[in-house]
Amino acid sequence: MPSTEAAWTYAPAPEGRDIVKLRQSYGLFIDGQFVEPTDGGRFVTENPATEEPLAEVAQATAADVDRAIAAARAAFPAWSGLPDLERGKFLFRLARLIQERARELAVLESLDGGKPIRESRDVDVPLAAAHFFYYAGWADKLGEAFPGRDPRPLGVAAQVIPWNFPLLMAVWKLAPALATGNTCVLKPAETTPLTALLLAELVQDAGIPPGVVNILTGDGTTGAALVSHEGVDKVAFTGSTEVGKRIMQTAKTRHLTLELGGKAANIVFEDAPLDQAVEGVVNGIYFNQGHVCCAGSRLLVQESVAELFVRKLAHRIESLIVGDPLDKNTDIGAINSRAQLTKIQELCASGEEEGCVRHESGAALPERGHWFRPTFFTEVAQTHRIAREEIFGPVLAVMTFRTPEEAVEKANNTVYGLSAGVWTDKGSKIFKTLGKLRAGVVWANTFNKFDPSAPFGGMQESGFGREGGRHGLAPYLSLGGEA
Repeated sequence: MPSTEAAWTYAPAPEGRDIVKLRQSYGLFIDGQFVEPTDGGRFVTENPATEEPLAEVAQATAADVDRAIAAARAAFPAWSGLPDLERGKFLFRLARLIQERARELAVLESLDGGKPIRESRDVDVPLAAAHFFYYAGWADKLGEAFPGRDPRPLGVAAQVIPWNFPLLMAVWKLAPALATGNTCVLKPAETTPLTALLLAELVQDAGIPPGVVNILTGDGTTGAALVSHEGVDKVAFTGSTEVGKRIMQTAKTRHLTLELGGKAANIVFEDAPLDQAVEGVVNGIYFNQGHVCCAGSRLLVQESVAELFVRKLAHRIESLIVGDPLDKNTDIGAINSRAQLTKIQELCASGEEEGCVRHESGAALPERGHWFRPTFFTEVAQTHRIAREEIFGPVLAVMTFRTPEEAVEKANNTVYGLSAGVWTDKGSKIFKTLGKLRAGVVWANTFNKFDPSAPFGGMQESGFGREGGRHGLAPYLSLGGEA
């Protein structure tokens, strides 16, 4: 007999996009003003959910990089010479301006990047404001942050950010640099420049002196010219390991912070609260469509509960809503670009070719845009590409283990070392496991939790240096004196 139980779905709850007033064309932000690129070059940024063009954006050349660095260099003496408390006030103003325009920033972030509005609204924008508030408080306390030292700013910071968290990554870079008295030249990703350009308007509104913050849009050639420039005193980069290695070869400064790729293990022991762990695993890999460097993309589940856990996981992903990023019900938004979607599809095809078993939700996908269903693979071996390579999409590789020692060995069997997660009901097991994992950040019975006061960064091919917390100040300072 057919089921008499009525099927139901959430009614659409779209966020209005009218709050965002996009310009037809954007210039470069140099020396406190929006200016035209030297050669007039431009490119178009698109909405990945609809493939519609959003705005024309300037393509910065090497000559524009020269202009921006010259402006930052000229602004450095006055900015670094300000009383520390006054610099903190500027950061505080930026934080308040982000709060005042939070809805606009969230909608723009989802339009340009494809992430669900719920994540932009509840995670990205509040954390961006919180980072400015946090580092505003540190601006006049650098002596207390590094007692017995003589903290001084380095000078001009070149900062290159990725497309997965455009606004948040911009603030992660700018806040500690400005608080410590440095001036900045920031380059957002080619596919997601619009919130950085809106942030430039907030810099103007906050009254930050011209040249202190400069924002250059462009492709990889712009970033390469910036990080290899002779006039740069500090380079901070978040992005792929491949590009990070090139930066290490070309940067003219020894002051580098590199936050690179990851292939994090999420370890679920048999004594873990399984339903809670399922939610953590889902958040760990499907948050922001898996476009997260610290995503828990490898699930290691203890063999005795693996079958049950996989059934629960398969059931859970069926309830994830894939669709319009501006719909407040959406769980999985659009893949950021056609190129990234192609990479995800190619790696998933390799998983099937190597004998892995593919599981994906039955979610209907929109006809236009870049979309990929939440997916996981079982029967995965450590040698398979989907277990070794960073997919950067909503794809999970599931493996099993029998003993805690085997779990740690498999978790550490990677060239990366950015993050990891541990799920168990035993506190002693948490601490014993944490001490053996080679990862810069490890979460216990949770995943993807961030706070401005907590340092974040990796080891091995996930990079070096820390962002966030007191540790995030040190890369922007010359620390004289004795420790």
